[in-house]
Amino acid sequence: MAGEPMQIGEVAARTELSLRSIRQYEDCGLIVPSASSPGGFPLYTDADVDRLMVIRRMRPLGFTLDETRDLLTAMDRLTADRPGTPEELSPEIRSTLLARVHAYERATADRITTLRTQLTRAEEFAASLRSRLGEHATV
Repeated sequence: MAGEPMQIGEVAARTELSLRSIRQYEDCGLIVPSASSPGGFPLYTDADVDRLMVIRRMRPLGFTLDETRDLLTAMDRLTADRPGTPEELSPEIRSTLLARVHAYERATADRITTLRTQLTRAEEFAASLRSRLGEHATV
């Protein structure tokens, strides 16, 4: 259910991450469970799941844990920005954070282009192997 705190098993199923990976991300500070059960077990919210999805999406693109932390920190600070309150970011800090997020977006686009090129080459190779096998097939 949306809004209901979740145990780690449900979070693992929703994110397609292993329990071990989720715990690793907790240990290195990328995710902090938002609540705990009366027995002291960590509980996660939809926001925690969203955060884990950012992590899950960055990993296959080759971003490091430090880069992931950097992006999450920038996003957290931008999300916490409350104009007209003591939490308001200065224009300089807001601009710097937005530039950082834009840089990750550009890096992601570049990595996607590289992956598409690699996939095309892999498909061409697979097709050439199928072709060669077809030449040597016996009927």
